[in-house]
Amino acid sequence: MTFRHLFLKNFSASSANTHAVYTKHDVYTHIAYTVEQFLMLPSITLGNHEYEKSGEVYIPLSICQQFYHNGSLSPANESFRIDTHVDEECSLIYPLHPFSTITANPLNFTLHFERLLAVTVKFTLKSVNLETVQYHELPDCYVFNIMITFDNKPHSGRIGIDLDNDVQIYECRDWTVTGASQRDMYIMVLFDIMVILILLLSLLLCTRSVKAGVLLQFEYAAFFSRRYSKRVSFSDRMEFINGWYILIIVSDVLTITGSLLKIIIQLKAMASYDLCSILLGTGTMFVWIGVLRFMGYLKKYNILIITLRAAFPNVIRFSCCAAMIYLGYCFCGWIVLGPYHTKFRTLNVVSETLFSLINGDDMFATFKNMQQKSYVVWLFSRLYLYTFVSLFIYMVLSLFITLITDTYDTMKHQRLDGEPVSDLQAFIMQCKDPPESGHFSVNETRFLMCCFTHRTCGSDD
Repeated sequence: MTFRHLFLKNFSASSANTHAVYTKHDVYTHIAYTVEQFLMLPSITLGNHEYEKSGEVYIPLSICQQFYHNGSLSPANESFRIDTHVDEECSLIYPLHPFSTITANPLNFTLHFERLLAVTVKFTLKSVNLETVQYHELPDCYVFNIMITFDNKPHSGRIGIDLDNDVQIYECRDWTVTGASQRDMYIMVLFDIMVILILLLSLLLCTRSVKAGVLLQFEYAAFFSRRYSKRVSFSDRMEFINGWYILIIVSDVLTITGSLLKIIIQLKAMASYDLCSILLGTGTMFVWIGVLRFMGYLKKYNILIITLRAAFPNVIRFSCCAAMIYLGYCFCGWIVLGPYHTKFRTLNVVSETLFSLINGDDMFATFKNMQQKSYVVWLFSRLYLYTFVSLFIYMVLSLFITLITDTYDTMKHQRLDGEPVSDLQAFIMQCKDPPESGHFSVNETRFLMCCFTHRTCGSDD
């Protein structure tokens, strides 16, 4: 935002996506304004921005125009001749070079507007982030590669202007910090190492438990097939695999990786802030979701977990069917309404708009902003929006909620009337001591403890 206000003429935050020029004079004026601000930067900036150097020479600002190799247009005669090969011309302006006031074309740089595709202004700035000093961390040195684009690809008489910058973060080469201790940084590194070691232990234990469950599942399936000549159902097989352990394993892997990246960033070896934050944030989310596991031990509080687990297969199947209808509306809106409505210009924006409509958000604006240049398309948009809202809010969303509420009622009645016993539960119920008792005894039943002792029962056992 700072660079946009510094280098874009007449920029305002409200016009960030619509900043544009409409005359040749304005194009030259805006380019000249950017160059002037660049040359005057040390005396006008509120930050500590400076020019990039290559050795002892400042890196210049470059102005490049891309245009068709050759061509002539005659709209009045409805004729044109275009060579679609793209040429590029560039002009370099070095910092600390005298620059006059703005005129119609102060750069002596002629643009080929009839064939012009784009004009790009590129330059590099450096800065130091002093904010981290107060947190007892070494400041970072930033390199900003800034590019301002004047986009004329549509050739519509409107040239959009946008500024983009790519930041690279490095450890400053020559620094001296007085009045602050760097011990806090190393304490944080030691804390991260301790967290990693604890998570590695957790990962090892959970992996071992999952492996034991999988082995026991195969042993039970083989025994059941041999003893009763029956196949073990998928739901019974999943009883041997603890989903909470899988969640903890994923959380540990994400947090360990994120913590290693965090240590590397703190040591100024790299600056992958986005990846580090995604890993740590997702790992933290899974940790807090895992706290629900302990609520499952309280019978009055585990109804949410039981309901979600029971409803999950039906919800997934229902969502797959509803997604087909949703995608159909997305493609239809993008193809038909895209030229007439800003909320249907791209497939991604269409999906966001329709999802907002399902939740009752921004509904009036979606109807109101439809352009009425074509009565047929306007009438189609009304039919399209009314049918989508009616179908998804009154039917699809209601059915989605009904699936979950029905599952909740079913689980509630099962808790009162007693749950149906599966083959696995019936097999376990033959034990004199239930699994949750912590100890097991073998009575005179022939095959009572085969699965719990990890032995294969023979015909004579």
